Amino acid sequence: MADKMKVEKAKGKLGILLPGMGAVATTIIAGVHAVNKGIAEPIGALTQMGRMRIGKRTTNNQPLIKDVVPLHPLKDVVFGGWDVYEDNVYEAATKAGVLEADLLKKLKPALEKIVPMKAVFDKEYVKRLDGKHIKKGKTKMELAEKLMKDIADFKKANNCDRLVMVWCGSTEIFMKETEVHKTLANFEKGLKENSYDIPPSMIYTYAALKMGIPYANGAPNLSCDVPAMVELAKLTGTPIAGKDFKTGQTLMKTIIAPGLRARALGIDGWFSTNILGNRDGAVLDDPDNFKTKEVSKLSVLEESLEPELFPALYGDLYHKVRINYYPPRGDNKESWDNIDIRGWLNYPMQIKINFLCRDSILAAPVALDLALFLDLAKRSGMSGIQEWLSFYLKSPQAPKGLHPIHDIFKQLNKLENTLRYMVGEELITYLGQDYEV
Repeated sequence: MADKMKVEKAKGKLGILLPGMGAVATTIIAGVHAVNKGIAEPIGALTQMGRMRIGKRTTNNQPLIKDVVPLHPLKDVVFGGWDVYEDNVYEAATKAGVLEADLLKKLKPALEKIVPMKAVFDKEYVKRLDGKHIKKGKTKMELAEKLMKDIADFKKANNCDRLVMVWCGSTEIFMKETEVHKTLANFEKGLKENSYDIPPSMIYTYAALKMGIPYANGAPNLSCDVPAMVELAKLTGTPIAGKDFKTGQTLMKTIIAPGLRARALGIDGWFSTNILGNRDGAVLDDPDNFKTKEVSKLSVLEESLEPELFPALYGDLYHKVRINYYPPRGDNKESWDNIDIRGWLNYPMQIKINFLCRDSILAAPVALDLALFLDLAKRSGMSGIQEWLSFYLKSPQAPKGLHPIHDIFKQLNKLENTLRYMVGEELITYLGQDYEV
């Protein structure tokens, strides 16, 4: 066995804080309560149901991931968060319409007790939301300090040993990195001066990292994906992961595109369109907010296929992404993909995909895994960008100058090898013969 990292035990209670307690957040919370009551299975969560190989193939040793590394048990998890609407989790989950009423009724007493704190929100960044349950402050620094007080109060009230934060809020308008994001000093000056380039999601990020709380970004907002936040994460010894939960259509792309590239098949065009009717769909109906999501979705193919290395195969690829708000569909998103590919001697072929998915059902286990793995990373002394969690994200965060990995199978291999490294098991490289590692 290799040397292993010193990983602290998962003692006490873990508080999972969720900015944005809409469809995704309430589905996570209700789901964990249902699992703990024994009335549902945590399908889709690698931390709960995933297995990984340990040692040589001949030993056929594939334990549950949670039996390999000391993940925090779900029975000792508590939830809190913020929202622009004051509905408790039961009310919010009922309105979201993701989970069946019969299931929610069984969980009602526990869900009603979870009430969101007032959110840091500015309609300038999310024009299609109009909630009134929001914090007031003269400066963005004052708002950050109020969030930090919320966090401290929550930790004390719930007797939590540790906390982690996962952004489940809306997609903000498209923003680019500016001078205020370059250094922590610049950023803190910007908070005090109410810089327009600091949206609400970054205020949450700053508050979490300042207090040493691991942070994951489930939306395509810049959030923790700027140098100032990376600097702060390193300064406070805090792990971060971003951005944008990889769920429906993009999940399919990270499965299919690497396969086509592996076979050296050409791609001329990839047309993607979606319909959905939840709060996310309403927000993305605004062009400024859709631009943020579009950039995240487009980057998947550009960075997976590397057309600069394979100009004959992907140099002229036309990639189009559309999202259409369609209220009757609710959280049940439907995506269509048309892929025009080329094979031997340039003969054309097509692939059609129609994915009728459930957006929050796919996102909930992703958010839960990120929370539990980030807590594990913190207890293992890891800080800064956690590339091994790219598996869960549409537009994975990577160190400056490096392209993120989008191939889901390479991402999974990196995730599993990181876990093996933590506990001193041999890394699996797939070299050698059947009887070797």
